[in-house]
Amino acid sequence: MRGTEFAELKAFAAVVERASFARAADHLGLSPSALSQTIRQLEARLGVRLLNRTTRSVAPTTAGSRLHQRIAPMILEMDAAVAEAVAATGRTAGTLRINTLGMAAKKLIAPRLGRFHRAHPDVVLDIVIDDGLSDIVAGRFDAGIRVGERLEKDMIAVRLTPDVKMLALASPDYLSRRGEPKTPADLHRHACINWRFPGSGRIYRWEFEKKGRKLEMAVEGPLISNHQDVVIEGALQGLGILYAYDDDRVDVAVARGRLRRILADWSLTSPGLCLYYSNRRHPQPALRAFIDRLLDRDETASERRPRP
Repeated sequence: MRGTEFAELKAFAAVVERASFARAADHLGLSPSALSQTIRQLEARLGVRLLNRTTRSVAPTTAGSRLHQRIAPMILEMDAAVAEAVAATGRTAGTLRINTLGMAAKKLIAPRLGRFHRAHPDVVLDIVIDDGLSDIVAGRFDAGIRVGERLEKDMIAVRLTPDVKMLALASPDYLSRRGEPKTPADLHRHACINWRFPGSGRIYRWEFEKKGRKLEMAVEGPLISNHQDVVIEGALQGLGILYAYDDDRVDVAVARGRLRRILADWSLTSPGLCLYYSNRRHPQPALRAFIDRLLDRDETASERRPRP
C-alpha cells in the first residue's frame, strides 16, 4: 500500500469515528477542505461512495461501514506499533484517545492536565466526553473511563476511585411542603427527579439496600434528564427528590443547607470509577503514563480483570 492510500484510509476512519469533517480535520491537522478532497480522492479511486454528507451531518454508507469495520483494527495496530517504536527511544509520545464520563473528566482528568503535559510534552491527549457508554474498540479509543459496574466485557480495568455512595436528596423547601419519606416505599407519594441513561435512553430504577435487603423501584416526578447539572438544579429548586452519585456540587449544597440527605440508612454503595482498555493489546507507554498521573504516582498502575 502506498503512503497516500494509507493516508486516505486513515482520514476516512477519522471522519467516521468523529461523525464530523471539522472534528476529523482538527484531529489530523488538516483544513476541512483538504480533508474533503482526500475523501473524494479515496472514493474516486475505489469507485464507491463511502460517506453520506448533509449540511449538518456525515455518516458512512453501507459500503463505508463495511470498509471501516475492516480497516479500523489494522489502523489501531499500526498506531500501536509506531508508539512502541517511539517508546524504544525512551520517549513517551503519540496521540492518546480517551473516552470518558463527564464526571470523570471534571474530577480526575482536568485537574491533572498541566502536570501530565509538563511531564510528557510529546503526548497529545484526545479526550472525548461520552456518557453514552460507546464501544471504545469500535471507536478506536485507547481507553475508557466508566463506573466499575458498567464496564464492557473482556477488558483490563484499573480502579481509579473508591466506591461511592448514592445519596437521596431534597431541598428544605420541598421537605417542608411534602414531608420527609422514611422508607423507599414512601417515595411513591413523592415527586422524584429521574435520570435517563445517555445512549440507551433507559430511565434508572432507583436501588436501595439496608442490612442485606435490596430494593429496586421505578419512581415518577416532574423532571427527567441525562445531565447531572440539570437534575441537581431541579432538586435545588424544590422540584422533587433526587437520587444521585455523591459529587463536589452535592457536597457543597448539603454543607450550605440547600439540600438535605434523606433515607441515608438505605443508600446504596456503587463501584467507583475505573479506566479500562482491551485485553487484546498491550497498553502503550503514553497510556501507562496517563494512568500513573490519574493515580498520582510514578509506577505502573496495577491491573485487574473485571468479572464477566
